[in-house]
Parts: sequence; C-alpha cells; structure tokens
Amino acid sequence: MRRVSLLVAAGATSLFSGAALAADLPIAPPPQYYAPPPVEDFGGWYLRGDIGMSSQSVKNLDNALYSSLNSLNQTTGFDSAGIFGLGVGYQFNNWFRGDITGEYRGKSNFHGLDIITFDNGGAPGFGSDKYTASKSEWLFLANAYADLGTWYCVTPFVGAGVGMSRNTISNFVDQGVGSLFPPGSGVGPSLAYGDTKSKWNFAWALHAGLAYKVTNNLTLEMSYRYVNLGDGVTGDLVAFDGTNNVNNPMHFKTITSQDVRFGMRWNFDAPVYAPPPPPLVTKG
Repeated sequence: MRRVSLLVAAGATSLFSGAALAADLPIAPPPQYYAPPPVEDFGGWYLRGDIGMSSQSVKNLDNALYSSLNSLNQTTGFDSAGIFGLGVGYQFNNWFRGDITGEYRGKSNFHGLDIITFDNGGAPGFGSDKYTASKSEWLFLANAYADLGTWYCVTPFVGAGVGMSRNTISNFVDQGVGSLFPPGSGVGPSLAYGDTKSKWNFAWALHAGLAYKVTNNLTLEMSYRYVNLGDGVTGDLVAFDGTNNVNNPMHFKTITSQDVRFGMRWNFDAPVYAPPPPPLVTKG
C-alpha cells in the first residue's frame, strides 16, 4: 500500500512539473500576411487633345439701318467646320477633374437672307438682302468634370466650362437681290462689303460624354458640347462704289454651337499596378 502511494505522488509531481515547463514555453505567433499597397484614387496631371465638328447658329443679325424698317424676316445659317484643341488638366480623385483648353475653330461659311418692308417717300416698298461671310474663333475655357462611375473601363461624365472666345467675321457681303420698290422709284440691286473684324466675348460651355480607359495612362473620349460664343461683328458696311452715309457694321448676336468631339487624355502620374508579394506564414 505504501508503494502505491509513492507511485501516485511521483506521477503527480511529474504532471505538475510538465505543466510548469509548458507554461514557460513561448506561444507561436499567428500567421502573418503582407497587405497589398493601397490603391491611389487620383491620377495627377494629364495632357489632352481634341478634334471634332461644329454645327453653329446665330440668334439674329442686327444693323443700324434696321431701325427704319417696317418689318424684317430673317433666315441665317452656318456650314459645319472643324475643331482642333489642346489642353492640360489635373485628375483630383476618381470622380472629379478639371482642365484648361485652347482651340481653333475653323472657318465656317455663313449664309443669310432678309425679307424687308419699309416706307419709300410715303409709298410702301419691300425687298430682300442676301448675306455671305466666313467666321472662325479662338476659344479658351476652364472646365470642370464629374466622372459618374466606371463600368468595363467606360466612364460617363458631365461638365461645364467658362472662358473667352475671339470671334472673327471675314469676307462679309450684303447683296440686294430681287429688290422690288414702287414703280419708277429708280432703286435697284445693291452691293455692300464689310471688312474683317474680331471681337472678344465671354463664353461658356456644357459637356457630356463617355471616356474609355485604354491603359492607366491613356484615355479616349467621345463627347457632345454646347457652347455659347457670344457676339460677332463686321467692319463698317461700305457700298460697292465706296459710299457710306452712316456707320453700320453688321452685328452677329448670340452665336452658339453644338459640337461633336473625339479626344485623347494622356495621364503622367497614373499609379502602376504591382501584385502583392506572397503571404508570409509563420509555422507553429
């Protein structure tokens, strides 16, 4: 009986000694992993280039001699013209960016027709005038855009811009055609010319389009833009024989344009993706 007690005491001593030794051993740390680097949500500076076509219109023409008319019915229009632009911008984050652009808007042929009635010495008279000219602009805008999310590398966006436009009217010709006056009035067809003249105006624009991200650095755009270019003006209109009784340049009031453009953005500071290293696991 005494021998059994000694064996039990020895076993208990060994058990407690093992527990104490296990308590002194270090605990293995949990497995460790390298977290991937955070993805930056901005792209930095970019250059842009754009080409396109314009569809322009003018609200109306105005001339000092119109005040003497009884009525005026006016039809005007422009031919399409090319657009060529460059700019520099900054991508602030993944939804907001801004840029400054300058563009040359090529010469667009203008054509217009007036149907008029007036008093001719107490007798009614009426006639018509045909107008032709060319118009071009330099347009400078500061623009801001909101990117509306990206799906399969395609990002719709909207934007607005403000700036200045230098509108140039050249080769203006006023040709009286089919003029009919009271019989015996002695008044017939006429020609008048206006010298080339440029005018600076406040301009503003609205943008909408789609951007396709080809690479981290290269983005292609297709966009629509409505732009208000302000007014234009010709030089003083002078008759074909050099006579002119009053200073009467032709004013082009409120020139607007609807543009379709194709563009490219090259981003200099886009983050380059690098896959994270394999996980580091500490074995227990």
